[in-house]
Amino acid sequence: MQKFRVFYYYECPFCKLAHEALMEILPGYPGMEVEWRPVESGLCIQAFYIAEEQGTDMDVFHRVMYQGLAVDRRNSEKSEVLAEILKGIVDSGRFLTALRSGKYAHKVDENNDLAYKENGVWYVPAFRVPGESLKGLPKLDAICCVGVSRKQIKKFLDKLAIH
Repeated sequence: MQKFRVFYYYECPFCKLAHEALMEILPGYPGMEVEWRPVESGLCIQAFYIAEEQGTDMDVFHRVMYQGLAVDRRNSEKSEVLAEILKGIVDSGRFLTALRSGKYAHKVDENNDLAYKENGVWYVPAFRVPGESLKGLPKLDAICCVGVSRKQIKKFLDKLAIH
């Protein structure tokens, strides 16, 4: 199975568009596995891992988060706002308790360091193949204020499929 990482930010409309395109294209590439790595907003990163721990349908989680933050422009730095956005898909009480405890606070630096320091991500969304060296492996980065296209995502997956 071929694995790749997607670095993204829920408030980024270009990340939302790339996510939607990837989810439409990905079924045509059996054996590909996505490792989602949210970056930037500390509370959003923690929310991702809390939702995952609760067994949340992560496809629904992504859609709801993008809608609440990239489309509706809700405040991602307030735990109560995130709980409201996620109402009905996470256990709100457990969610707020975990978020306030900082249980996944270490994931904030981990994900941001992985993206920016270890993988040279400048703009999101960014697609990377895990490994010590990126030499010869495909990568895909958004262009500032442009994002990535379906064609670019497909080209990335085609290259990855032959490695």
